[in-house]
Amino acid sequence: MGSTVTVAAAHLEPVLLNKRDTVRKTIDAIGEAARNGARLIAFPESFIPGFPIWAALRAPIHNHQLFTTFVENSIYIDGPEIEEIRQAARRHDVLVSVGFSERNPASLGSIWNSNVLVGPDGTILNHHRKIVPTFYEKLVWTPGDGHGLRVVPTPLGRLGALICGENTNPLARYTLMAEAEQVHISTYPPLWPTRDPGSAGKNYDLENAIRIRAGAHSFEAKVFNVVVSSVFGEQSARTLSSLGEEAARVAEESARGVSLVLDPFGDVISDVMREEGLLYCAFDPDDILEPKQFHDLSGSYNRFDIFDLRVNRRRVEPISFSPSASTGALGSAASTAGTHTGSATIPTRDQTRITGPNAQ
Repeated sequence: MGSTVTVAAAHLEPVLLNKRDTVRKTIDAIGEAARNGARLIAFPESFIPGFPIWAALRAPIHNHQLFTTFVENSIYIDGPEIEEIRQAARRHDVLVSVGFSERNPASLGSIWNSNVLVGPDGTILNHHRKIVPTFYEKLVWTPGDGHGLRVVPTPLGRLGALICGENTNPLARYTLMAEAEQVHISTYPPLWPTRDPGSAGKNYDLENAIRIRAGAHSFEAKVFNVVVSSVFGEQSARTLSSLGEEAARVAEESARGVSLVLDPFGDVISDVMREEGLLYCAFDPDDILEPKQFHDLSGSYNRFDIFDLRVNRRRVEPISFSPSASTGALGSAASTAGTHTGSATIPTRDQTRITGPNAQ
């Protein structure tokens, strides 16, 4: 077998709607996790600058200022905030996975729900945009694409990540299984209400949903699953106090997310974190091998002559420019229009066809 590694899940409250202070909190947590022996620290969904829960709590016609502030505090993939995180990862020699609301260099008002994985040398290993915003998230975020649906080699083994509801999508999950994923990161918000808890009908139990999805992927993919949710505490409640008493009550009474780690059998092998703090867990990534004998869905326990999955990994862009023999001022400006994304581009084939265990 290999060697045991320690990972950390940052079950923390962001400084809601404040990218600067949330980045500082992120940098501090990276240092603390590294000092405690973690080789990976994973942060929740949209940790920077927090999760836009107001979309569930008040009608959109009243939320324009919140949306504007949220966009202004969202960040570019090649902006100074991500650069600080990259420097911290390099300084502390640790893998860092961060959920963030990403600004679009082609649109002042369009944002994505994104995740970035940074290597211990500070390089960007993967940049993923949530493929479908869930329910009321569609009022805030734009759909992403398949470019970041990938597993990357790291010092911990082959690592993949999905954002919240993507962990419900069997095809997205299989895409990572079929690239020999060993360690999976699942990121979640602090709460996710679908009904007024005081009304008739069943409200969404986020902790229960997390356990079902995390257990399913751990067991089916035969991976270790690092689950990390954020915290909605007093600071977040104060920031959203303008929503009113009814919204505050719904938020207060709604089920919270949890952070935990599961093994390839779907069993919880860590504490279940509900209070703010860093959750640590140690495991051997090579311990996926024994359970792979039973069900290896990207290998011996499948029928690739029957099933065929194609994944389009093209990075979707709103416009493309063809070279011109006479590039004038307009052409020069156009060539730099994508400057915010250029430094993080990961060269890949446009399409990957996954049909079997030896597919390349």
